[in-house]
Amino acid sequence: MKIIECPRDAMQGIKEFIPTQTKVEYLNTLLKVGFDTIDFGSFVSPKAIPQMQDTAEVLKQLDLSSTRSKLLAIVANTRGAEQACEFGEIRYLGFPFSISETFQQRNANSSIAESLVRVEEIQNLCLKHGKELVVYISMAFGNPYGDTWNSDIVIDWTKKLSSLGIKIIALSDTVGVSDKANIEYLFSNIIPEFKDVEIGAHLHSTKEKALEKIEAAYRSGCQRFDVAIHGFGGCPMAKDDLTGNLATEDLELFFDSNEIPLGLDRQMLQQAYAESWKVFNHYH
Repeated sequence: MKIIECPRDAMQGIKEFIPTQTKVEYLNTLLKVGFDTIDFGSFVSPKAIPQMQDTAEVLKQLDLSSTRSKLLAIVANTRGAEQACEFGEIRYLGFPFSISETFQQRNANSSIAESLVRVEEIQNLCLKHGKELVVYISMAFGNPYGDTWNSDIVIDWTKKLSSLGIKIIALSDTVGVSDKANIEYLFSNIIPEFKDVEIGAHLHSTKEKALEKIEAAYRSGCQRFDVAIHGFGGCPMAKDDLTGNLATEDLELFFDSNEIPLGLDRQMLQQAYAESWKVFNHYH
């Protein structure tokens, strides 16, 4: 089981700039918890995501001396990937690949066809620099823009991305439209077919639906979950009313209720829960 903590996703939509030192202190606490990966920042245009403009400076101050967590940075184009590849501390580059033409233009200012070219370019950079590309199939469970969506489209894009050598693909909800039925269908059909690909769940959800979404993905074979403490976050390039990430607390509750080993330092996790309020209570 791999748990990916996503403070970057939680912070990126906050309009008030969070001081670099505050981010560093929070991330250094998360690095002690034992998450498989920390999605810590992004190399994107500061005009698009102002909150992440200090990602390189944050990285310089992270204490990686005793953590087992790997670092993941989001990139939106080849230029961002080139910047991220300059840092040996970063293990994974994440690229949001929307199968909604409307949202791909809105999120990355490119068409789906152009974004596929970017995936190939970024994959080549990752191979050259010893990193691994994580592709998020955005709008994998439907979209609010009226673009054609069905499960066959999702499976077809999984095939295309896999054929490029992508070994980690996260099915991403983005706007909270997933439900028990489409989660079960997609994961139970995709995971057995793509045995050499790690298929993850990046789901957004209301609090009321979170546990059933986690259970649907887990019972359908998912072993990789993206979460954010308190369920904060959401994609600022999507709708105005953000649907938050799956909460780390809800994943913890599901694991404990089903006697599934969590593999985290519980004392440090409680400290991270407490320290998160220094970020999310003070900045909006």
